[in-house]
Amino acid sequence: MSFRQPLTKVISKCLVILAFAIASLVVATPPAGTTGGSIQAQSSGEGLEFFEKKIRPVLVESCYSCHKVETGKPAGGLALDSIEAMIKGGESGQPAVFPGEPGKSLILTAIRQTDSKLQMPPGGMLNPEQIRDFEAWIRMGAPAPKSEAKTSSWQPYDLEKAKQFWSFQPVRDVIVPRVSDESWVRTPIDRFILAKIEEKGLKPLSDADKRTLLRRAAFDLTGLPPAPDEVDAFLRDDSQNAFEKVIDRLLASKAYGEKWGRHWLDLVRYADTAGDNSDYPVPAAFRYRNYVIDSFNNDKPYDRFIREQIAGDLMSHTGDESRREGIIATGYIAMSRRFGSRNESMNLTIDDTIDNLGKTFLGLSISCARCHDHKFDPIPNRDYYSLYGIFNSIRYAFPGAEIYKHPAEMVALENGKRAEAFYKHQQELNELDDLHEKLTAEKGTAARNKKMKEQPVKDPVKETPAPVAEKTEKEAVKAVTITGAALKPADYNRDAENWRQGGLSKRMPEDVEAEMMRVKARIAELHNRNMKFEKAYAVVEGLPHNARIHRKGDPKKLGDEAPRGFLTILGGQQVPANHGGSGRDLLAEWIADPCNPLTARVMVNRLWHYHFGKGLVQTPNDFGTRGKAPTHPELLDYLAARFVEGGWSIKSMHKQIMLSHAYRLSSKATALEQAKYAANEKIDIGNDMLWRFNRRRLEAEEIRDAIMAVSGTLDRSMGAEHPFPEERDWRYTQHVQFFDVYESNRRSVYVMQQRLKKHPFFEVFDGADQNATTDIRGQSITPVQALFLMNSRFMHDQADQFAVRAGLAYDTMPARINYAYRQALGRSASPAEVRDVQQYLQRMRQELREAGTPDDRLTRGSLASFLRVLLSGNEFLYLD
Repeated sequence: MSFRQPLTKVISKCLVILAFAIASLVVATPPAGTTGGSIQAQSSGEGLEFFEKKIRPVLVESCYSCHKVETGKPAGGLALDSIEAMIKGGESGQPAVFPGEPGKSLILTAIRQTDSKLQMPPGGMLNPEQIRDFEAWIRMGAPAPKSEAKTSSWQPYDLEKAKQFWSFQPVRDVIVPRVSDESWVRTPIDRFILAKIEEKGLKPLSDADKRTLLRRAAFDLTGLPPAPDEVDAFLRDDSQNAFEKVIDRLLASKAYGEKWGRHWLDLVRYADTAGDNSDYPVPAAFRYRNYVIDSFNNDKPYDRFIREQIAGDLMSHTGDESRREGIIATGYIAMSRRFGSRNESMNLTIDDTIDNLGKTFLGLSISCARCHDHKFDPIPNRDYYSLYGIFNSIRYAFPGAEIYKHPAEMVALENGKRAEAFYKHQQELNELDDLHEKLTAEKGTAARNKKMKEQPVKDPVKETPAPVAEKTEKEAVKAVTITGAALKPADYNRDAENWRQGGLSKRMPEDVEAEMMRVKARIAELHNRNMKFEKAYAVVEGLPHNARIHRKGDPKKLGDEAPRGFLTILGGQQVPANHGGSGRDLLAEWIADPCNPLTARVMVNRLWHYHFGKGLVQTPNDFGTRGKAPTHPELLDYLAARFVEGGWSIKSMHKQIMLSHAYRLSSKATALEQAKYAANEKIDIGNDMLWRFNRRRLEAEEIRDAIMAVSGTLDRSMGAEHPFPEERDWRYTQHVQFFDVYESNRRSVYVMQQRLKKHPFFEVFDGADQNATTDIRGQSITPVQALFLMNSRFMHDQADQFAVRAGLAYDTMPARINYAYRQALGRSASPAEVRDVQQYLQRMRQELREAGTPDDRLTRGSLASFLRVLLSGNEFLYLD
């Protein structure tokens, strides 16, 4: 970074860049009143999958009975079974869906029920997440199949034809290709890369310098910048295996598991809260997170990693530690999003499990077959319910929800009598929760008078009890039912219009009040004792049984029974009738089988994607017909075969990939390579053939961790449980959701992750979605990011500590400037940079003095100001 211009010119440039960024955002927005191109642009890949997974099931369940062409005359002249009909609209003449414009889409007005004359569906309001899904779908351009008759690439049951698709074929034993330039080849991987480069008439760029290569490797493997002494050591090492030694050192670092564990947590949509509408904390979730980190650090064979997460509690174990680890690993399944309360249907949670399992391990969108045969891949509706039966035969841990506020079905990590005591304790707590709900509704109802009356007021009311409002505008008390179930929650704004408020009911009888006090006291006692038990957010076996097909995805409309089993396209094995369990163990074995054509391919492609910025298959979660074909199919199979032959060692695959010549290439052309670069771009502008390295911005966690690392504030200890409120105090609702930000100087992988509200730093810098599998992180460039880096409290604090660190290390300002460059950028400052920074510091000292800053803070304050600039620059934020 150079400061050869006056600060005013630097600021002017920043303003120009900011204005350009804002202008770019405006240009990217479709002009008002246009719809052309929006649907086509989004009607492939993830957009269509989003429709099939999130939108169509809701339309089927809540809308099609009235708004489908097949009904003869759709209600209000509005059909919702095709995107063309949605855009056309009904009798009102306005479009139900306006692609790219949620505010102009009547369907959103209807499902939000903000207009008393337009409220759909009639059976009750959709849940908040479903409404958010519709808004997101419209905002992305309302991608949807244009015609039902043209959406399937496969004949319904033509399995022999379907099996010919490349990803369903067995992994091939490929021959390493010959190349013309043998001198370029370092490893067999390079032969596959160079063969494609030569075939396309491309020329690879020269190698990156050693400093750039070290920084690339350090961030790739640990998510942290190399320390200055590590840079110096590598530059001094002229041995042939110098880079190999660096790789070995980084792989042995504890930071490796923290970096690559975070990649896995992206895939499994890890969070420390439950989601739904109140987002209850899940204190025990951290055990699964730490299990993942430890598994990567220990280079656990990937096939065992799979088995443990799906059926670790059913595996044989060598000791108590192994037993505990197997239980904790099933937190992968328990991490599925919960919907509704404890005793409600699990169909949406099981759907989330199947969706994630298919994408994460197999690269298939299996849950698109929930309502009908998959529209694009050879996955019949029956296969979905064969898997559904497996997960419907287990018990998921319950995190707590608005009605049942206390966790249940947690799994004991204790053994023997301690485990028995835990389950007895949990059973009693669940029974008391049920009793408590019968004794009182834990919602408030608006009171006309602030004082409790002995008798109800004499306003005329119907005998049917009104739903109890979840939020009120007046003081609230508890409404009590002496017998029967608690009153159901209601929408305050809507239901209040339909009921006459009669004030407060008569005070509860003394015997009921006494029982209430006893129940509350016992619940409090059990919660205090609860802390003594170690438990996991995990799953256990339930009652094994097959599921019946849900017609059109509706659990209330049951069809034929679907025997538990696996995908027909990959063998279709069934769980034996005499198996005696859910079949999770057999499912885990089937996925981890070396002969499964998808498992190894999907994982090595993920490794390649994280190292090179894009996979050999550029749709890592979609190896089906809507995904992209591999750019280097032979290389993909070569890596998959080596992965299995090498004992499914992930660290070994890292090493093979990083020792290739392809990994060492520069991301930018030298002055002498400009013509070569331009010629290559005309042939392969997307760099699919890997003639150069792909430059990338650091991920959100890397940025945050790197800032703390160079500032000297990073706490490298492993994270544990978050400081959630005591369980007995949990009273979260859809109106008063759990929310907190537990600031910490530990690595970002240990930061508390919420499903409903993303941590501010990760929100700004494209962190993973905690509600859906994230296979590819976004790479947005927005003005908000620049403003955050210059103005946030986090950046001010870190820059201040960085200034203190530099001041403690050196006495002179030139030495401090050089120290800062070496820490942040891995290189020394040039003489010109030192001169320009010093000039900037002098001007900043004067500005601070005029602003009233004490003299003893001028040096530190001006240096901190410069360091914010240094940590906001592209050289720090980007990886070449």
